[in-house]
Amino acid sequence: MTSHRSSSCDKQKLRDPGEKDRMIESVLKGPLGDIAERVLTGRRLSRADGIRLGESNDLLALGVLADYARQRRVGDDVYFINNIHLNHTNICRNLCLFCAFGRQPDAPGAFALTLDEIAAKMEQARAYYPTEVHIVGGLNPALPFEYYEEMLKTVRRILPYAHIQAFTAVEIDFLSEISGLSICEVLNRLREAGLGSLPGGGAEIFNPAVRTKLCPRKIDGEHWLEVHATAHRMGFRTNATMLYGHIETIADRVDHLIRLRELQDETGGFLAFIPLPFHPQNTAFAHLTRTSGYDDLKTVALARLLLDNFHHIKSFWILLTPKLAQITLNFGANDLDGTVREERIAHDAGAATPQYQPSETFLALIREAGRIPVERDTLYNVIRRYD
Repeated sequence: MTSHRSSSCDKQKLRDPGEKDRMIESVLKGPLGDIAERVLTGRRLSRADGIRLGESNDLLALGVLADYARQRRVGDDVYFINNIHLNHTNICRNLCLFCAFGRQPDAPGAFALTLDEIAAKMEQARAYYPTEVHIVGGLNPALPFEYYEEMLKTVRRILPYAHIQAFTAVEIDFLSEISGLSICEVLNRLREAGLGSLPGGGAEIFNPAVRTKLCPRKIDGEHWLEVHATAHRMGFRTNATMLYGHIETIADRVDHLIRLRELQDETGGFLAFIPLPFHPQNTAFAHLTRTSGYDDLKTVALARLLLDNFHHIKSFWILLTPKLAQITLNFGANDLDGTVREERIAHDAGAATPQYQPSETFLALIREAGRIPVERDTLYNVIRRYD
């Protein structure tokens, strides 16, 4: 019987070793040749370069360049994590127009988990031995700051081996407001309770004009960046995201990525970038169509090419589907996120994917793509390398 390992190696051996060179040569001779030259020589791309790439219809050229940049930056390892998600409340005062998750306190389906309910969920999760607990939720005015501290302590008590990645920059700002503490003081208190790192949600699109139409009550892009900068200066690592495929332009996407790149130059605190395709179902933008696979692949490639100081570009299979996430591995991505097990935010907006993928699925997807599966923890320490 042929093992997965030998099958993957055989596929790699059968590939024409000059195939990539010929593809790169073709791109160099095409309309994007000057940009390709900069990518191949390791020079930083400009805003104008990013807009040209974003407006280009040559998907394969973008893929060739992004794959080259990915291989040079991080090699052939592709990461995944054994994690669980916890959405503790969907009651939210912001009620962003693009969001299908948030509820008024008296709306059907509104919830706020008690600490006992959270403890019960964590007890169930012990059977999975997750290395990460990912926590995000709404801005619920009825929950005091102490609730969040006790939630983290509860998770840490029951799953002491799990890294807690919790609370977006928007939530951190909210906790600062309700507690009367500074951002730094909030982060210190939460760290004492068990917080390990911050997720990247809430970034959406930084352009103020677009943000006003999407989420008028949410903190602006400048404040989002400042919360992350503060966290980085305190030694926290964080993620970054971009919500795309709604009313933004290509230039908005490029500007968003460049702002992230600038902060990464300054602090080096970002772990990974996650492009998030907009799902319009059950939102005020339900009339919009979902992003195409073509646009999803272009966006991943654009992120890899512009974010030259980020190691990890993550494809969130919940939003992309596992099959499309697998294809992004040839367009600059090197992380497929994790097992998840329960997720409400994307599914309230119409995501039709399962809420759980076993580790075996990631092994198969990554091996089939000719890459090396690596199980990681939140901070990209290697737990097991399947080479």
